[in-house]
Amino acid sequence: MFIVLLSFSDNKTQAGQHMNAHNEWLKHGFDEDVFILAGSIQPAKGGSILAHNISLSDLEDKVNEDPFVVANVVSAEIIEIAPAMADPRLDFLLTK
Repeated sequence: MFIVLLSFSDNKTQAGQHMNAHNEWLKHGFDEDVFILAGSIQPAKGGSILAHNISLSDLEDKVNEDPFVVANVVSAEIIEIAPAMADPRLDFLLTK
C-alpha cells in the first residue's frame, strides 16, 4: 500500500490549466482499482492518494504521468506502507 503526497510547487497558479487532465488521470487510477482514496492536503497544500494493487516502480511511472507532475504544479513523494493491522472493513489492505 502507498500514500502519494502531491505538494504544490511554485507553479501552483497553473493548477487550473491542468485540473481537467489531472482529474481524468485520477479517474483512470480509480478505474484500474489502484487508487482507493484521494483528497486535498489542508490548508491548500496539495493532494494525497492512497494506492494499492500496484508495485512501487509501476506507481512511480503512473505518478510521473500525472499532468500536475508533468507541468511541475506539484512535486510527488511516495511512501510505502506494509499494513499489519486494520479495521475489518480494510482487511483487503493487509499484507499477506
